[in-house]
Amino acid sequence: MKQQVNKLKTTSKQTQTRCLLHMSVFSQSFSPCGRFLAAGNNYGEIAVFSLSAALSPDATALSQKPVLRFPAHEGPVYSLLSTDCQLLSSGNGEISCWSWSELIKKVTSSLEIPEINSMSMNFRDNSLVFGGGDNNVHILDLEHGVFKSVLQGHTDYVHCVSVRDREAEILSGGEDGAVRMWDSRTGQSVHCIEVHKYESCARPQFGKWISCLTTDSDWMLCGGGPSLSLWHLRSLSPTSVFPLKGVQRQTTFYQDMILAVGEGPAVSHCLLGGEVKAQIPCTPQSLNTLQLNTSSTEHRVLTVGGSSDHIDVFTNLSYRTFSLSF
Repeated sequence: MKQQVNKLKTTSKQTQTRCLLHMSVFSQSFSPCGRFLAAGNNYGEIAVFSLSAALSPDATALSQKPVLRFPAHEGPVYSLLSTDCQLLSSGNGEISCWSWSELIKKVTSSLEIPEINSMSMNFRDNSLVFGGGDNNVHILDLEHGVFKSVLQGHTDYVHCVSVRDREAEILSGGEDGAVRMWDSRTGQSVHCIEVHKYESCARPQFGKWISCLTTDSDWMLCGGGPSLSLWHLRSLSPTSVFPLKGVQRQTTFYQDMILAVGEGPAVSHCLLGGEVKAQIPCTPQSLNTLQLNTSSTEHRVLTVGGSSDHIDVFTNLSYRTFSLSF
């Protein structure tokens, strides 16, 4: 009997080790207070880390482990997004809403939408904008829990969405190679940019799909199959193309720089003019997600996750300080 118990324990440990070896972190979001980080993986789990504990001078190895870890979806957690009091997570055909104050409570909306890849908040009207595998962009009224509209125009999966609050516009990028700009008031597509048709951006060997998209005032960053590029949205033209290898999966503006992650084990620091200033090594060999914590000056960090159970934490953008782990 004792031998059987020991055998079961050994098998369980081996299974856990295999799970960690094949784990990928797909999504991240900071809590509204900035003291916690939520991360979602390919097994459908969400882990919550305490940045206060991990950044403490008295931090131990245990401080870099989750304070809470729970199953959220049957498949991967494709996207995480925080509102003033809630954490939203998306999986295959469902969006879950978790109270940051009581994360054990869950409200789930089941949707007939495969693979909800990206979510963004429209703070003008407290609505959730998301896109996924049905080729459409959906707008959900969070106050009343009803759908306001469906934006139709993409001919393949929608991979990324972004909201321009001041312009009342929504941008979406998809597998079809198009970046569409929508009027959020009317639901009409006002512009369509086919990035792969611009010679300076095209990389036929990687395809035409748009995997990442973000905006800042009159500027847009997008990339995927085409090279990561900076666009002026009033003139609808690319101003800079960044010579990064492989597909970029997420990018963001930061002060006078651009940060990007994708294929390869490094965070790229790029200048607005198109130059790559630095590439900072990371633990995962391929990167899916990066997040800047702007909610707390005390815990202002950059976190990066990818093809590993580790999430790298940067207190200084020039080097990795330590790693959190599932």
